[in-house]
Amino acid sequence: MKATWIRSLSLAAIALAALAEPLLVHAKPIEKELFPVSPVLFDSKHALTYPSIAGSFMVFNENHMDKFSVVRVPVNQPDMEGKRVDPMMLNEVIREGVALKDGGIGYVSNRVGPISAWFWQGKGDSHIAIANMALFRGGLIPEHLNASADAQIWCFDTTLQKIRHNRLLNEFVKPNNGELLGQDWRVYNSNFVAYKMSYKDTKAGTKNKLHSPSLFIFKRKNSELSMLPNAFDGAISPDGKQVAFVREVHGNYDLWIQNLDGTGLTQLTSNKFGDFEPAFSPDGKQLAFVSNRDSGGNVRHTSIYVMSIATGKTTRITNAPRATDGGVTWKNNHTLIFHANRSLKKPQRKTVSDWNLWQVEFQ
Repeated sequence: MKATWIRSLSLAAIALAALAEPLLVHAKPIEKELFPVSPVLFDSKHALTYPSIAGSFMVFNENHMDKFSVVRVPVNQPDMEGKRVDPMMLNEVIREGVALKDGGIGYVSNRVGPISAWFWQGKGDSHIAIANMALFRGGLIPEHLNASADAQIWCFDTTLQKIRHNRLLNEFVKPNNGELLGQDWRVYNSNFVAYKMSYKDTKAGTKNKLHSPSLFIFKRKNSELSMLPNAFDGAISPDGKQVAFVREVHGNYDLWIQNLDGTGLTQLTSNKFGDFEPAFSPDGKQLAFVSNRDSGGNVRHTSIYVMSIATGKTTRITNAPRATDGGVTWKNNHTLIFHANRSLKKPQRKTVSDWNLWQVEFQ
């Protein structure tokens, strides 16, 4: 693995060329970046998405054609050859990578039953099922897997709609839309789950024909499983006491937070467009998230924002006019790593057809 991977475009990447020059009706031309952005890993042949950081490790998803794996590297030396969780059997798919502070790796696989959630402990060859209940082996489909850094609390979301359940099983193995590799929040919305040349805006009043997903939180210590209706994209706070998540109401996506004991349900954002993919800062005081609030709800034009949980003050961190920025995670309290379809040569002005990992520093 090299610090900057540059390889020839695959046929699959070319087939997704619509990402390279998306239709941006609302985007305003902004050329000067708000904060310095630099590539972390760039590979024109593989899609690198959804980085996750815990302790000194970074985990991310890697996809090439029909092969899906999860990779762990040192967060400060991403150019080093990393630990890989590759398929162990024919037709197995490994996705939804999660970093754990002791070097462990959480992931979702179809090796046992339809889909189940697992984690490798960071040593040896043992892979542990996150729970031994049947619902983790196909009764529920774990999407957007997330965990506390010590692997004691896990969360995921799933659809309870039978027809969507069956389709998600198929799409886990072979996504029908390459854009969704980097915009996985779209799987629960009928307007955005299938590829289109242009999309409706994510704003209040846009009708979603699919049922709302539910967020499940699992505590390994006592095997307690709790459910939050109409919630997804969960993130566990560093102290293991809260969960932040996304709730969609009549086409509008906002961020919410709740204590894990069921108290303190609070709506954090009230924007008429879309806020997605929350991630707690290491000190637990801020949330980074993805939004298209400054592109008028344009699905393909998303940027990174940071919000103070205590005050609600929000700062825009990235602003490339054509980019789809997403999958944000924290390297430290002033540095974020995210995936994007930015061009290596002109990251503020051009896009490419693959997803790669980027870094932004802010104060």
